[in-house]
Amino acid sequence: MARTYQEAVRSGTLAAGKLHRQIDLRALQEARPGAVDVFAVIADLGVPLMVRPLTGLLGAFLNLPSPGILVTTERPLSIQRFTAAHELGHCLLRHQPSLDDEDQILRRAPQAQDAGPGYQETEADAFAVAFLMPKWLIMAHCARQAWRLAELKRPDVVYQLSLRLGASYEAMTRTLERYELIDATTRTSLLATRPRALKAALLEDFTPPSYRGDVWLLTEKDEGGRIDGSRNDLFVIRLPELGSAGYLWDFDTLAASGFSLVRDTRLDLAADGVGGPNLRQVLAAPLEDAHGMLHIEQRRPWLGEAAIAAFVVPFDLTGPEGSGLSRAERRQRLAAA
Repeated sequence: MARTYQEAVRSGTLAAGKLHRQIDLRALQEARPGAVDVFAVIADLGVPLMVRPLTGLLGAFLNLPSPGILVTTERPLSIQRFTAAHELGHCLLRHQPSLDDEDQILRRAPQAQDAGPGYQETEADAFAVAFLMPKWLIMAHCARQAWRLAELKRPDVVYQLSLRLGASYEAMTRTLERYELIDATTRTSLLATRPRALKAALLEDFTPPSYRGDVWLLTEKDEGGRIDGSRNDLFVIRLPELGSAGYLWDFDTLAASGFSLVRDTRLDLAADGVGGPNLRQVLAAPLEDAHGMLHIEQRRPWLGEAAIAAFVVPFDLTGPEGSGLSRAERRQRLAAA
């Protein structure tokens, strides 16, 4: 057991790094960048996990008769993911049973006090942060998107970064401060912006039935990555297009990919000479709770030519987790049947 707060943070962080090496997380992220699939890791480790409506709790860790995890159905996917990682931390660090509410799991800042024995809540919290949002993964996403360190002061950038790591906007902001990528003044400024305002800015004049879902801004930098989202999410897809040369993105394939086209816009870009690019921007919504492949191609449609470019991103929009076994464990059992 940890004897101090600092020792608990260090212990939880080291345990997360050990698990990263065990599952070779860096290789997995290099092959298909996205959020850490904590539910798949829990299933692969053979730790029992059930998702249930929990009154007043986000999750729980039980160790009798054998270790097991409970996660609530009553929160967004980002909170479910963090809760699952927190409870996994309890399990791997051999903690005492824990019934965890928001005060214990959603720690908003470093705490000098911890009511639990041996700082086990601090230890589990540090594990969850380091496992889901390691600094190297944050920097990898920033490099992929060409976001410089100074741009982490921008709420829209932090919001999009949070989506790619499967975290809440607030958790992402506080984690950036924990890693000293932003200072306390910037954290306060970022948290003064509400995610709903960021969603509305991307949607422009479109008003969704609710703002519960997230709004992703996808560009050519997301090609080859992975989308792990929820059934209410919306997608602004913004791609350069050689429209003046007759090459157009074929968004008719969106329906085949499981999306409906809500809005289609062309934005002018400064370009030299004939055949310069414009910017094509569409707003797409998933047709149903689904996972699959978003695949669109750029070609001159009237000539039947081969595509000159493709935008391919696998997606899973079946979140948040429903009652019962996690989707990862159900897929695992189905594959083994």
